[in-house]
This record gives sequence, C-alpha cells and structure tokens, in this order.
Amino acid sequence: MLNIVAGRLESQAVIQLLQGHLDDMYATSPPESVHALDISKLQTPGIRFWSAWQGDALVGCVALKQHSAQMAEIKSMRTAPEARGQGVGRALLQFLLGQAKHSGIRQLYLETVSMDFFLPARNLYQSAGFKFCGPFADYPDDPNSMFMIKELEY
Repeated sequence: MLNIVAGRLESQAVIQLLQGHLDDMYATSPPESVHALDISKLQTPGIRFWSAWQGDALVGCVALKQHSAQMAEIKSMRTAPEARGQGVGRALLQFLLGQAKHSGIRQLYLETVSMDFFLPARNLYQSAGFKFCGPFADYPDDPNSMFMIKELEY
C-alpha cells in the first residue's frame, strides 16, 4: 500500500532519490536547461513536498510550488527506479491534483525535459489531461524544455 506523507526531506532515502533526479537531469540536459530543485530550494516558502512510501521503502516524491493564489507548478516528481511501472507516478500525480484543487489552484503547470529519457513522464502527464503550452512564470523559451498546463475544474 502506498503511503504519501508531507515532508521527510531530512530522510537519507529522500536525499538520495532527489540526487538521482538531479543526476539524471544533468546527464540528459545542458546545465542552463536544468530547472530541478535541490533540497535547500524545496525547503523554501511556497513549496510543499511529499514523499511516497511502501512500508519502509521510499518509492517516489513530488512537490507543489505555488506561484499565485490560483497558479502552481509541479516540481521534483520522481519515482524510484525500482518502483517504475508500478503506478507510483500516477498515484503521486493524482494525489497532487487533489492537493492543488484543495488549495484553490486553477492552473497547474510543469516543465519537463524534451529528451526521450523523459517521454514516459510526458505520456503520464498527457494521460492525466495536461496540454503542451509555452513557457510560464520566469522560464525562458528553451528547446530543451517542454511546458504543460492543466486547467483544474471544480
């Protein structure tokens, strides 16, 4: 059973999972195109972070960065390599959509990398109703980035 809890950024397992996320980003993208957040940035005001556990095993994480009262962004969504293909990403995304709606968010955005390595993530977002859009917030137009939005309905 999947247990999604707030925080646990101090957990060594969470730190390692997020480092793996950053490592993948830098391995597949030029440094100027990496927009993933490190632990210190995930602890700033306006960002909420959740980790997903199956028993004592960390299987994923996700964060929500609030840009305004009605606009937020998905950050640091990651499934542990050993848990991929088991529905963890979909469960995290559904959980986050619920949290966003509960917070009154009307527009939920994300930025992802355009490389094929991230195709499964883009497919997941599209299957959940996200549509491609242009850059948002302070993101520059970047051929290595793809931007998506979902209008949340109440």
